[in-house]
Amino acid sequence: MRTSEGVFDCGDLSLQRGGTLKGARIVYKTFGTLSPRRDNVIVYPTSYSAHHTDIEWLVSPEHCLDPSRYFIVIPNMFANGLSSSPSNTPDFPSVTTYDNVMQHRRMMAELFGVDRVKLVYGWSMGAQQAYHWAALFGEAVERIVVNCGSARTAPHNFVFLEGVRTALQADPNWDGTKYIARPERGLRAMGRIYAGWALSQTFYRREMWRGLGFASLEDFLVRSWEASFLRRDASDLLAQLWTWQNGDISANDLFRGDLEMALAGIKAQVLLMPSATDLYFQTDDNRAELPHLRHGRLVEIPSVWGHRAGNPRDNPEDAAFIDAEVEKLLAS
Repeated sequence: MRTSEGVFDCGDLSLQRGGTLKGARIVYKTFGTLSPRRDNVIVYPTSYSAHHTDIEWLVSPEHCLDPSRYFIVIPNMFANGLSSSPSNTPDFPSVTTYDNVMQHRRMMAELFGVDRVKLVYGWSMGAQQAYHWAALFGEAVERIVVNCGSARTAPHNFVFLEGVRTALQADPNWDGTKYIARPERGLRAMGRIYAGWALSQTFYRREMWRGLGFASLEDFLVRSWEASFLRRDASDLLAQLWTWQNGDISANDLFRGDLEMALAGIKAQVLLMPSATDLYFQTDDNRAELPHLRHGRLVEIPSVWGHRAGNPRDNPEDAAFIDAEVEKLLAS
């Protein structure tokens, strides 16, 4: 499989909510070969706290994002620790999903000469970016997959994230504006909160963590969830939380806060693919969006893996379901 990694220098960016991101840069990875007509492009944005290495398992001939057929680009979000982030950029300002996708599209045009994409595939915060691509760029986007995501962050989702933010800032190394030392206690607390939200009640009732190689529930919480967030910089996590909480495809000059207008303006084919047991990106959010879409289809993942059903690296059944639905979309 042909792959390439690189950095796109954006320069100094004036941001949607004010402020400037100085020396902005996007770290990206590509897979496969761009066709002569540049008509085989899939954009696969990252999700919360993820690096491209965390989601690239789906890029495989065995899965729907097949690099032998498509040219797949994973742009890392601002604040994820690879692209410009608080951990590598002084005075990092607040960055919206709009800011991210505007630069991702610019990168596609300037680096690869691509002005139209076959698909934007996203899970979670990646799904919010996919929705933004379709709403903002009209006929330049043929299809999107909104996998466990929504067009606007729901109020209950916002409250969940408040709990995560408060746990991080309750660490004694938070001085009210910044961290004075690494907040290990806060990161561990964050992991435990996340564990209860990202997976369903049924997952825990059935002790499905045993099938993932953990000896006890405590072992699962420590080695999976605490360890996952201990890999990351807390200031990066807080910055991405802000981006997530303010996710809204209509929060721009084009739609002026009118969500129904933003949804109705989408020309792309839209596959809404929520998980039946997701506790924060609920199917009802997508059901409310569907009537306003010109070319929308909703297919619920029949899973007990909660939000993690949408990123089923360790869950072959849900992976097969997602592969089949995305392949149908790509063939349409």
